[in-house]
Amino acid sequence: AEKKPKKKPGKQAGSKGHGRVQKLPLTGEKIHHPSECAACGKVFDGEEPFIATTGHFIVDVEVGAEEKPGLHITNMKHIYGETTCLVCYHQTTSSPEKCASDEEWGVDMSQWHLVGPTLVSLLCFMAMRMKLSLRRIQEYFLTWYGLQLCVGTINQCIHEAGRALSPVEEEIIEDVLASELIHIDETTWKQKGKLLWLWVFVGTNAVLYTMGSRGKEVLEKILGTCFAGWIMTDGYCVYRDYLNRLRCWAHLTRKARGLAESLNQDSRAFGKEVLAFLDLLMAAIYAAREGPSENLRPRFKEKLEEFRTLCEKYCNAKNDKLRALAREFLNDWEAIFRILEHPHLPLTNNLAEQILRHWVLLRKANHGTKSTQGTRTIGILASVIDTLRMRNVSPWEYIAQTVEQRRKGFPISPLPQANLLAV
Repeated sequence: AEKKPKKKPGKQAGSKGHGRVQKLPLTGEKIHHPSECAACGKVFDGEEPFIATTGHFIVDVEVGAEEKPGLHITNMKHIYGETTCLVCYHQTTSSPEKCASDEEWGVDMSQWHLVGPTLVSLLCFMAMRMKLSLRRIQEYFLTWYGLQLCVGTINQCIHEAGRALSPVEEEIIEDVLASELIHIDETTWKQKGKLLWLWVFVGTNAVLYTMGSRGKEVLEKILGTCFAGWIMTDGYCVYRDYLNRLRCWAHLTRKARGLAESLNQDSRAFGKEVLAFLDLLMAAIYAAREGPSENLRPRFKEKLEEFRTLCEKYCNAKNDKLRALAREFLNDWEAIFRILEHPHLPLTNNLAEQILRHWVLLRKANHGTKSTQGTRTIGILASVIDTLRMRNVSPWEYIAQTVEQRRKGFPISPLPQANLLAV
């Protein structure tokens, strides 16, 4: 038998723990002294003898000021060692801080990391907002900055940001539930070939994304079974358990317009009737918004009864689209026309659909995710990013600060409130 070729000695390129070969110019050193003696508790003032024992490099980006804008790569050397107490002569060793391990996440958070917190935030920006694949992010840094980052490192940094921000998810849920009106929508999401659904809950000043099935258990997990506020949804049947529900008229108008252009005579007639009736009601709703609050239902009582009779006429029609739209009106009658009693409420669910559109494009670009951890990371980062963008606050500064704090083992800071001065 032929002999197999011998491998090179040592770890192979790409294997776990393979050493970094790129040598970047050093931009500075930072010595980490212990703050106090571990034996007697004396606070160190920096004059004590120090012996360096270990160290590592952190590659980060520095955001330029107005007089010198742009991004600049930094390579800082962090040194740890032993400090001798001048009172008891005990040697106290400094070491990188580390966040407690979490079984849910397969990624560690510690100061012993190649990539700095601001660079982690930049990687999240390029992956989440710019919709770039990990390979293209790698190509960008190598081409324009001469910085070599492997795909595994980039992926680890994004997942680390997801773990760092995960505790703030409960705060976002509370802010969403505190809203008077919540826009809800859902779309498909693939996780390694498995079909999931990406749900979005848009409140007054917070946005929540979560992944799961399309069943009502996701709604009950977020809203509970007795949510008292308004919800704006499409015609999906799982929303019908909530009493204060509004239906999106844009979906109804779109379906009616399709019927109005049909070749079927009954479908065309019904589509035109629906469009004319909805246009009449919308004109009255817009007029009511300009003046004092008014309940429009008594004014259109007869029109509503005539339209209901029309829907009952076609609820068993032979044409599938005609029958489906007529039944949709009958099944969601109160949810559709409740807006007449509260004309100040929105007519459409465009807010949820527009804010969800970016992540639909990300799904098409990246073909979903490949693991449960990656799916959870997408949900958490999307929630934080869109919540802070809604509040006119930079999410990237907050992500960098959070990663830095969590690497030291500190608790996460609350989400910044709305910045009313931002444009």
